[in-house]
Amino acid sequence: MPILHELKTTLEMIKFEHSVFALPFALMGAMLAADGVPPGRILLWIVVAMVAARSAAMAFNRIADRAFDAVNPRTQMRPLQTGKLSVRFASIFTIIAGALFLYSASQLNRLALILSPFVLAILLGYSWTKRFTRWSHLILGFCLGMAPVGAWIAVKGTLDWQPFILCAAVTLWTGGFDIIYACQDVEFDRQAGLYSLPKSLGIQTALFISSFFHVIMVVVLVLLVVVFHLGVLTLAGIAVVAGLLAYEHNLVKPHDLSRVNAAFFNVNGFIGILLLLAVGADVLWWSKR
Repeated sequence: MPILHELKTTLEMIKFEHSVFALPFALMGAMLAADGVPPGRILLWIVVAMVAARSAAMAFNRIADRAFDAVNPRTQMRPLQTGKLSVRFASIFTIIAGALFLYSASQLNRLALILSPFVLAILLGYSWTKRFTRWSHLILGFCLGMAPVGAWIAVKGTLDWQPFILCAAVTLWTGGFDIIYACQDVEFDRQAGLYSLPKSLGIQTALFISSFFHVIMVVVLVLLVVVFHLGVLTLAGIAVVAGLLAYEHNLVKPHDLSRVNAAFFNVNGFIGILLLLAVGADVLWWSKR
């Protein structure tokens, strides 16, 4: 059926499977808020909200950037550019995903519902940031960083300062690897008048800043251990994450960007899952003592 074909194409376009980048941090936020495993109903709506929000944001990003993607050699074979997917269908998909996110928030609590339109506005607004700021990488990071804060609100119904520690870690982590990814488009960004740290400061300096972000991220994760009284399992997980980040930066050199995709997709996919397992195990261990 044509509609199922377009849906499949849309999910491929937004890389639906990469929801794994943000979902573990949302689940971490929920477990830290509940000091254990939250009720199944809340977990279900957290997952639906997170996946719907990311889907809406990614689809809108592809729509907003379709003119740039059409002339960028790296992206000109995407479905919207080849005609494999219509802008109309992608727009409908974005609206439905956004509405599902708002509905999911309404199923959690009043504060989640009140804040959900502002969250959606930030997620969609990110798509325009490369047009006016070199720091769009950190804005993208904050978009993912809102996931654990939102999950905390879903469980507790209050906006507290503690989940912003995890938010800061996710923001720095995402901003760092987005800088690496943006190194591929330096020449195109110059021609198109778009902004990024690699374009503004050069690839070598941008990669140094990316490394700095990831070092600070590890420090922030240690602070998370202190604030939430986590244990040796989380510390071990952080140590492994530090090693993975070092490996990621070793893959990418200013004069050799051929392994950017390996650094971006393979390494970062493991980091979120690894931290969820480590933090989750510690939370469950201490909650039962």
